[in-house]
Amino acid sequence: MHTEDIEYHAAGQRFVGFLAVDESRSGKRPGILLAHEGGGLQDLTRSFALRLAQLGYVAFAMDYHGDGRVMTDMDQVMPRLNALMVAPAPIREIAATALKVLADRPETDAGKMAAIGYCFGGATVLELARAGADLKAVVGFHSGLYASEPAKAPIKPVILTQIGVDDPIITAEDRIKFEQEMQAAGADWRMIVYGNAGHSFTNPDVGRLGRAGFAYHKPSDERSWQAMLDVFAEVFGD
Repeated sequence: MHTEDIEYHAAGQRFVGFLAVDESRSGKRPGILLAHEGGGLQDLTRSFALRLAQLGYVAFAMDYHGDGRVMTDMDQVMPRLNALMVAPAPIREIAATALKVLADRPETDAGKMAAIGYCFGGATVLELARAGADLKAVVGFHSGLYASEPAKAPIKPVILTQIGVDDPIITAEDRIKFEQEMQAAGADWRMIVYGNAGHSFTNPDVGRLGRAGFAYHKPSDERSWQAMLDVFAEVFGD
């Protein structure tokens, strides 16, 4: 397994992403861009990239905070994320640049690309879809659904968002607004709402934050990963 930290520049900042690719396989293969949770590019997101590489994909975990830094203080994280939600041009540029890093890899089939994201990372990859990125699929895990700018119709990729019914951040009203947006954009979309799950249900360590409604939920974690793989099989024909 080849892993590599890759530097890229966008929106006036330096970013450091994480590449994983199985060198024992030959030929070009689909590329998957990953966008981390709000705290930064940590080992959990790297482990997801490694799992995808083991399945035969080229995986690139982007960094959207800059310099690959981790931000564990939510009082520091939220002002940055809120600003990016209100004015998404910078996060779209950062994500598009990371996507190009992945597409330019010699192992990547640039005609077979997808993007997945967790929490604000889910919102990030949805912004790629709204901006018209050439992707086959976008998958969000407990992803922000907020859109400050309307999607360009029609949205190209297949869209899957996966939300916990008890998520204190993503409300039922947010889900309805997202449904309306996807319908208006003519998207091929689906949403899975998991019972008994809250926010960050894919993160085994999220309980350390001590935030109400943030909890790991193993059944939803496992089911959501399989749902993502099912979408990839559909769009890539694997």
